[in-house]
Amino acid sequence: MNYLLLNFPIHGDHNGKLVALEKRADFPFEIRRVYYVWDTAHDAIRGKHAHRNLEQVMICVRGSCDFIVDDGVNRETIHLNNPAQGLYISNYVWREFTNFSEDCMVVVLASEHYNPDDYIHDYEEFKKSVAKSKK
Repeated sequence: MNYLLLNFPIHGDHNGKLVALEKRADFPFEIRRVYYVWDTAHDAIRGKHAHRNLEQVMICVRGSCDFIVDDGVNRETIHLNNPAQGLYISNYVWREFTNFSEDCMVVVLASEHYNPDDYIHDYEEFKKSVAKSKK
């Protein structure tokens, strides 16, 4: 499956901790868009789509949640609860996230600007697109 957990270096002292992310040093693409998600109901399911081109790194900067990643054959759940760890998800990977703690905040770094034509919202269409992309 085309995902990876990235561990970011933590810099800290008695004043607190800091994670600095640098282009191409800490993740495999140039950031073109950043957004964040918070105040989400515990059992909500967000995402429920894949992308044709977009790559993303998801960072749970506060609280916790579960990411479900699916390549059309295998499905895995990754629990995020560490602000110094990011979940890299490549294109053609179905993603959902759920099981939000009350204080959960997720920051998403994306490789492309928002483009509604890049989204695949139907799971069956996603599986067909994956098969075509592997030819």
